[in-house]
Parts: sequence; structure tokens; C-alpha cells
Amino acid sequence: MQRLTAQNVTLAYEQRVIAENLSVEIPDHSFTVIVGPNACGKSTLLRALSRMLKPAAGQVLLDGQAIGSLPAKQVARTLGLLPQSSTAPDGITVADLVARGRYPHQGLLRQWSAQDERIVAESMASTGVAELADRAVDELSGGQRQRVWIAMALAQQTPLLLLDEPTTYLDIQHQLDVLDLCAELHEEQGRTLVAVLHDLNHAARYATHLIAMRGGTVVAEGPPAEVVTAELVERVFGLKCQVIDDPETGTPLVVPATRQARAKASAPAAAV
Repeated sequence: MQRLTAQNVTLAYEQRVIAENLSVEIPDHSFTVIVGPNACGKSTLLRALSRMLKPAAGQVLLDGQAIGSLPAKQVARTLGLLPQSSTAPDGITVADLVARGRYPHQGLLRQWSAQDERIVAESMASTGVAELADRAVDELSGGQRQRVWIAMALAQQTPLLLLDEPTTYLDIQHQLDVLDLCAELHEEQGRTLVAVLHDLNHAARYATHLIAMRGGTVVAEGPPAEVVTAELVERVFGLKCQVIDDPETGTPLVVPATRQARAKASAPAAAV
């Protein structure tokens, strides 16, 4: 039994249905990446897996139980989430926001400890925000804020971590830093990660399991080397390309066709 699954879920916002009869199993101890074009249901699926969105039909199971039936703190000790957009309380400092990641571990018999202090410090150091500890979050750049939110999610220390577009607002160096960190959490700590990414080449390089979506359905899933083909990219994204081996990693590398080639391919056939 996988720890996190969605079984025949229908996902909707009021009357707007995003996906119907969608089933997904997240492999344990994987780094699963969900890819697909805009508005295909990637983030909506992640919201359902994290209990932020209640399915209109079907169910999401966490450790074999309907996630909606579990106590909030139990879920928060098992599953961490970095949402697509987050708003910090006015005036809160970086250190205080990251410390909120320890809330699920607090209780009447367990208050703030030296261990909590250490975990918060390590989370800030690993995301490169330790020097910002005393700064107000609302004074930071978008990229800095994104790394602070990631630090808070890390401080939660959950075996399952869900990240919705974690590289948003980050320059290329910090994008790779965040994805390297995710890979380390997966490889060295055995955590199960699920991330929504827009960059297909990043997904192919870092994921151990890839889920490709279009129109609210799963088009393909499996190891990137098996999933990422020129045919799949055209089917999912409508993009003509070549897929070659990444010279650094050997993973699939998508090389889009030139503008002229794409225009030629999309032009209507000449009349006979």
C-alpha cells in the first residue's frame, strides 16, 4: 500500500470541474514530479493530495485512511506543503516564520526545545536564508521569500513533502540549489517528495517518477527515461522537439524545434 493515493477523484472549484475519475499513486520514497501545460490540473491535484481541496467525488488516502477524516495535526506531522502562493503575517521575521514549521510537533506536554531551535537553524542554513533570520519577510525579494517558505516546510520535518512550483521567482542558480536540496532530502533522508514543475528538463533531470497531465487526466507516468519522448512532449504540450541525452546526467533533454520548423509543422497543407 502506498502512503499517499488519490482514488477516482473528481476535482472542482464550485461548478468548474478540473478533473474527473482521476487516480494517482505516489510511489513511496520517490521524488515524483507532476508536469503538464497550464490549467491541466497539476496544482489542483497537489491541493487535493495535501487536503487543501476536498474532492467532489472519490477520496485521497493517507496511510490507508481518508485524509479528510484525520486530525489536522496528525496530517501536518506526516505531510508538509509548500503552496504556490503564500502570504506571511505583517512584520513577521524570517526566523519566526520558519519556526512555525515546528507547530505540528508542539503540544501540552511538548513545548519549544533545543531540538526545535536546531532544526529551524538547519532549515534556514540549507535554504541559504540564515543571514536573513532577523529580517521582516515582507521586506524580502520574491526569490528570498520563496526560500524562506521552503525553509518553513523543511522545518516541519515530514516524511512526505509536497511542493507547488518551488522554483517560482528564483534565478537559475537558486532553482538548481532548491532542486539539489530536494534530491538530497529524497536520496539521503528517504523522504517522499511530490513537486509541480514547469520546466520539463528540470523534471527529467531530478525526478525518479514523472506524472504527465493534460486536460485533467494522466497521459503517462513512470521513470523520466521511459516517459519523456518527442511524441509525448508533442502530445502533452503541443511542442515539436527532439529528445536527446543530457550530456551531464544522461537523462532526457528536450530540445525544441526552431521557430521556422514549428511554423512549418503548424501550417495548413497546401491545396492540391
